[in-house]
Amino acid sequence: MMAVIGPIGLPEIVGAVMMVALNAYVLMGGADFGGGVWDLFASGPRRDAQRALIAHTIGPIWEANHVWLIIAVVMLFTAFPDVFSLLGILLHIPLSLMLFGIVLRGSAFVFRSYGARDDAAQRRWGRVFAVSSVITPLLLGIVVGTIASGALTEGLDGLVGAAVGGTGGPLAGASTEPRGLFAAGRASFSSVFVAPWASPFPVAIGVLALTLFAFLAAVYLTVAAHDETLREDFRRRALAAAMAVFAAALGAIVVASFTAPQVSRVLIESPAAPYLQAFTAIAAITAIAALWTRRYQLARLAAAAQASLVLWGWALVQYPFIVPPLMTLREAAAPRITLELLLTALAAGAVVLIPSLIYLFRTFSRSRINAA
Repeated sequence: MMAVIGPIGLPEIVGAVMMVALNAYVLMGGADFGGGVWDLFASGPRRDAQRALIAHTIGPIWEANHVWLIIAVVMLFTAFPDVFSLLGILLHIPLSLMLFGIVLRGSAFVFRSYGARDDAAQRRWGRVFAVSSVITPLLLGIVVGTIASGALTEGLDGLVGAAVGGTGGPLAGASTEPRGLFAAGRASFSSVFVAPWASPFPVAIGVLALTLFAFLAAVYLTVAAHDETLREDFRRRALAAAMAVFAAALGAIVVASFTAPQVSRVLIESPAAPYLQAFTAIAAITAIAALWTRRYQLARLAAAAQASLVLWGWALVQYPFIVPPLMTLREAAAPRITLELLLTALAAGAVVLIPSLIYLFRTFSRSRINAA
């Protein structure tokens, strides 16, 4: 059913485009979340100035950055509907909390920026904005870690009743009715809907995502700051965050060796793994060296490369599975005509979306320069 271009078919192409959208979300939306982290930890005599810089930097574009997450979600339920169904059911708790955090964060940012100006209201909405900026990327990383580890198979005896590729999809059949399973004692709510993501490896990936977003934000803010004292504040934060990213990544690898051995095995044995790890290390060292020598534009490029390589490492761990070890990209893909129409619609939409975003970023970049 699938058109194959050499060893690569339409499912792989769609999956790669979806990863590109997620990559854009990490580099843009992820940095916005990281800005919220530094809003929470603003301190010292320039605390208010630090928060003002964060708000001024992300204010005009934070809403637009979510378009990349929306694209990825739409592609998921269009091109891989069984995966969307599976994740939406088994991970409904962290996904719902993450969505709540995104909405709460955006609402708090608006109320703080345009609502009451008294100190109490500013502190209240600022605290909501900052805390939700910490919790949301943590949950996003937990979801990614759960999928990559293959933990979704835990507690699925009976819940996933039909074989992949069957007539009713991976959740078909009477045996997949959760109430019947719970009543029969074959599964518990906790084993199916909590245990897969509330485990060490997903939490470790959540911490890695949080520290990586904070690192990106601090690096970006060194470029955005025009006051040298503020730039130095965020330079020090970026260097500290770089160390936190290293510690979180090392912790995730150690935890994976004990609780998700298939992940650590791929990272060690895959032919592409040494190259990926080498390029990631080069990007990380370059970012730290550039920050140390105050070459902020180079630091921003290197930090973005590092974050992107970490994300694509997730794709390496999973490929060819989209939900390991249950479904590969090809097994979960929609019919060929659906994939072709989806790619056509994305190409047409990109003609409008990409120039519009470039114009938006350039407009507000000029306004920041003029304001400075």
